[in-house]
Amino acid sequence: MTIVSNNLKRIKPSPTIAVTTKAREMRAAGKDVIGLGAGEPDFDTPNNIKKAAIDAIEKGDTKYTAVDGTPALKKAIIEKFKRENNLDYTLDQITVGTGGKQVIYNTFMATLNKGDEVIIPAPFWVSYPDMVLLAGGKPKIIKCEEHDGFKLTPEKLKKAISKKTKWIILNSPSNPTGAGYTKEEIEKLGKVLLKNKNVFILSDDIYEHINYDNFNFFTIAQISKLKERTLTMNGVSKSYAMTGWRIGYAAGPKDIISAIRKIQSQSTSNPSSVSQAAAVEALSGEQDFIKERAEAFRKRRDFVVNSLNSINGISCLRPSGAFYVFPSCKGLLNKRTKIKNDTEFVKKLLEQSMVAVVQGSAFGLEGYFRISYATSMENLEKAMVRIKEFCESLTN
Repeated sequence: MTIVSNNLKRIKPSPTIAVTTKAREMRAAGKDVIGLGAGEPDFDTPNNIKKAAIDAIEKGDTKYTAVDGTPALKKAIIEKFKRENNLDYTLDQITVGTGGKQVIYNTFMATLNKGDEVIIPAPFWVSYPDMVLLAGGKPKIIKCEEHDGFKLTPEKLKKAISKKTKWIILNSPSNPTGAGYTKEEIEKLGKVLLKNKNVFILSDDIYEHINYDNFNFFTIAQISKLKERTLTMNGVSKSYAMTGWRIGYAAGPKDIISAIRKIQSQSTSNPSSVSQAAAVEALSGEQDFIKERAEAFRKRRDFVVNSLNSINGISCLRPSGAFYVFPSCKGLLNKRTKIKNDTEFVKKLLEQSMVAVVQGSAFGLEGYFRISYATSMENLEKAMVRIKEFCESLTN
């Protein structure tokens, strides 16, 4: 007999957290490991945001708040959606959670019945399928190929929808590929969804502000007839370098927001009052630093992509957003190298060259690996040298 719930048999530990933990343990043991596994900006939280948190503490704003967010933060979120996305919401259409992950988890717990299908384009963020499984739903993984820019096509979407489909997840720019859907691409997907009126859309916009090369961000709720079926999730963790503050939010239909509130009331209750005060300043205060940091990420992206494409056996698309690249290592998976799959590739890369990355199969697409370039250029330069030397050693 075991005390552990059978529900845990449905899921696996987060591969990205596992890689980060392994790298941290190796560093603690004195090994010079370069970690390229974590999806966390290396920049500090801006001072005005930190000051807002300090002011909140000194004013005594350290008590319980409304379960799903303070009125002040909800108003700041409403203003953000209007200012940046031309979307109008009311207070009862906004929810605030302890990070974007909780908002998504609450959504599935609040809306999925046993057997409900959730369409998840692959490569996907590792937590999507497991959260669906925990909620009793069924992930329906749709592989998006490299020749399509790792993006879902209208044809594949149309084919994937069934009578059991309840949600589709769209993540743009994407984790793990950095792929961003253009307005035209989203409108084409929207035409398919307009014909399937029972399908709801969860738009994960967490990397909205981290984009390059004049990419024009467009979110699917901006298609007016789909807004009433779309839950748009965002947060302050990536754009504002506030991963540890744990504030995510979403806007959508009142009945879904109410259901999410009910779940949250019986789990965590409200997010940190101090973090909420900081998030108000993040969304309402100075925004210029976002573009400056995005430019720093772009330089890193270009360096990493160019470096990877100079390695025999490796090829890498140039993504339009986020701070990840998703190179192919298929050219090195053969009898000559004695490496069978991407899991073996990243394991040997870590053991032999002390560079921690995440295998593509963890994101639903075999033969690739994910690099996070949210670290210093110095680390990236050393890592690219090590990766090149490792790859050359496999074929020499």
